Amino acid sequence: MPPCPRILVVGGGAVGMNVALRLQRRLRPGEAEVTVVDTTGYLTYQPFLPEAAAGSLEPRHVVVPLRRVLRRSRVVTGTVTAIRHADRVAHVELPDGEGFDLSYDVLVCCPGSVARALAIPGLGEVGIGFKTVAEAIYLRNRVLRRLELAASTPDPATRARALTFVFVGGGYAGIEALAELESMARDALRFFPGLDRRDLRWVLVEATDRILPEVSAGLGRSTLEQLRRRGIDVRLGTRLRSAVGGHVVLDDGTELDADTLVWTAGVRAHPLVERSDLPRDERGRIRVAADLAIDGADDAWAAGDSAAVPDLTGPPGATCAPSAQHAVRQAVRLADNLVASLRGEPTVPYRHAYVGSVASLGLYRGAAELYGVRIRGFPAWWLHRTYHLARLPTWNRRLRVIADWTLALLFRREIVSLGEFANPRRDFRLAAELAGTGDGPAARDPQGESPTATT
Repeated sequence: MPPCPRILVVGGGAVGMNVALRLQRRLRPGEAEVTVVDTTGYLTYQPFLPEAAAGSLEPRHVVVPLRRVLRRSRVVTGTVTAIRHADRVAHVELPDGEGFDLSYDVLVCCPGSVARALAIPGLGEVGIGFKTVAEAIYLRNRVLRRLELAASTPDPATRARALTFVFVGGGYAGIEALAELESMARDALRFFPGLDRRDLRWVLVEATDRILPEVSAGLGRSTLEQLRRRGIDVRLGTRLRSAVGGHVVLDDGTELDADTLVWTAGVRAHPLVERSDLPRDERGRIRVAADLAIDGADDAWAAGDSAAVPDLTGPPGATCAPSAQHAVRQAVRLADNLVASLRGEPTVPYRHAYVGSVASLGLYRGAAELYGVRIRGFPAWWLHRTYHLARLPTWNRRLRVIADWTLALLFRREIVSLGEFANPRRDFRLAAELAGTGDGPAARDPQGESPTATT
């Protein structure tokens, strides 16, 4: 290894950004060079995505630009498409399609995860995930536009379809997204005199016999009771069979038409892992030791959703759940162990004792468990906000979030749908078509919506 080793961090998410940030603080001047490659160039703090979707937070305030915080690291905005660790080379593709090989000496592989979609008819055409800011913005616009459609149409069938929202997957992402959006929609009804809360139909489909598998069974049951008291139709032990054209068919015989289908039924390791020569387990995750070094690969480390990190506090063979809490803690341990390795010092295994869990269930509602004590309602909601505010990187973003929350106490949430951001050239293309220079039907987008809309 050269005198100044080159450290490559693949991914700028919860693990990647925090690893690089920790390395900036721990490494001596000239001890190593750190390069971070990330597709978007910013960290999305996913625990706040549901609040961004509900309009309680400005979407830009739940993301952290990597270049702002990683000033002593080189940041490359691009996609790592392959890793040849045997040659210490990663192939990077830039947004304009240009590609190049990036050499390194030490690898930190933390590309995160992608939605674990299944081969269900119609799912790819009508479904949407909930992992990015773009998806959160899209879902907010979608729900508000469905309210507007339902309040305007004279057709009862169109109205019922517009006001039916189906979420598949009862983990953190699905529960919090559903609860926040339901809370937002209920609050917005005051501006739609022709609609009643009983017109809204929210359905949660979960294949197992419980929700929130990441937390204790007691907290899961408590959360289930709260959701059902709010009129949310929770179907346990039920699977989605088909969603062709928005016609949802469940394996319990239920059939319904829904304009909105959100898929949050788990995640899987990022496809990059398969395009690398790193060792993998039976679920396609990178095999790592307890100190987060990759098994069978020198000078390589991994953590987060794409790594099978041993859970030393659980039963033999258990691995850590893919959560933001684990990701942040693993990042700190990984960075410290990497520095220790560079200096010839012993490494320390990652160990995290379960203290509790928090979940937001809409404005002023929550569920939490702290040292075995279950908490509901406003106190749990306050704990959720306090905990994640402390974990949000940089005071810049924390103060912006606090400002959003403070303003929310004084003013009601906005009910404006900005779906036009999905297709900003629509009006101009229509004008060009009328002038005889456009490209025909592409200028006429009936909804102006897209799962990749951003603001």
